[in-house]
Amino acid sequence: MIKIQKFVFNSFQVNSYILQDESGECVIIDASCFDVREEQEVKEYIGKNNLKLVRNLNTHCHVDHLFGNGFIADTFGIHPEYHEAAVPFLITAGEIAESFGYDLNEIPSPARYLNDNEKITFGTSVLEVFYTPGHADGSVCFYNKEQGFVITGDVLFRDTIGRTDLPTGNFDLLMKSIRERIFTLPDDTIIYPGHGPETTVGYEKQNNPFIR
Repeated sequence: MIKIQKFVFNSFQVNSYILQDESGECVIIDASCFDVREEQEVKEYIGKNNLKLVRNLNTHCHVDHLFGNGFIADTFGIHPEYHEAAVPFLITAGEIAESFGYDLNEIPSPARYLNDNEKITFGTSVLEVFYTPGHADGSVCFYNKEQGFVITGDVLFRDTIGRTDLPTGNFDLLMKSIRERIFTLPDDTIIYPGHGPETTVGYEKQNNPFIR
């Protein structure tokens, strides 16, 4: 059974998740830890729980979600995995980070690229990759059918949706991604978003004012 530990990192208040199961293996999703205190929080959690980090997964490659990729690569030897369509964001990541007052010195090379509908495995657990562009090219979600949860990055939040006014954002495409990839899941599926509190598919179907 997967246990999900949420961390909230950097001034953008990004949700980073560590998923672990009874095997002791774990993955981190959106390693957004920026300063030494946040990095230590990740390192201590993995150490105190005797976990083995085996994958670093990115929902997308906006800078606020990947601040910790260099730290994860240096500390654990685990390079990030993301969709190939997100690669152009890495070209300007340092410049974008600097415009917000952040110093992004290291952008590690990818371990591999994620593909739509592929199965990500760790320990005895499986996550399915959904390609969900609209907020940004390369956006993906990670779904676990057995326990009924999906990690959505900045595609869908409680009572709102991801921005579409940034480069490669497209409102109609985002609506298509939400309706065809997330709203087709069971209503009791728990949504773990990239910012803010958890929600469910059923709640968003009934209450999200941006879905039309």
